[in-house]
Amino acid sequence: MSHHTEKSLKVNVPANKVWQVLEDFGSIEKFSTTIKSSPIVGDKACGLGAKRKCIFDNDSSLVEEIIEYQEGQGYRMAISEHSLPLKTMYAEMRVTAIDNNQCEIYMSADFVVKGGLFGKLMGHLLMRPMMKGVFTKVMSGLAYYSMTGESVGSKLPNNSEFNRIILN
Repeated sequence: MSHHTEKSLKVNVPANKVWQVLEDFGSIEKFSTTIKSSPIVGDKACGLGAKRKCIFDNDSSLVEEIIEYQEGQGYRMAISEHSLPLKTMYAEMRVTAIDNNQCEIYMSADFVVKGGLFGKLMGHLLMRPMMKGVFTKVMSGLAYYSMTGESVGSKLPNNSEFNRIILN
């Protein structure tokens, strides 16, 4: 059984600023609190076919490859080479302008959990809600880094710093 989860966040950041950060495919660690590095794998650094290896704080890793790409808007990635209990996983990151100074950031994931019926339950009851929480942190970090140019490090800035950036 395939699971889908998605989340969006409206922010006081121009879409082109967010896109500049998203387009720098090998730098997700600048706005994700759990990724310590994300080197490019292979010769292609951005666009269709680009790959990065996300290395997490606990030294686990996964590879993300862009399989769909819309310049200035977003991309869809296939997730592989991981130790997660997943048969397949795809993730999407996208930005849409609201006006010249605001945009909506969107993330989604489609995944199939291993383990038959137990996997289906785990996907629905545990993984979908957990991913929404991860999406919120990643999108908040993306907005913060896009606006300030400051890496988030291992934790997001306090709420008062986000009040001027996050709309919803």
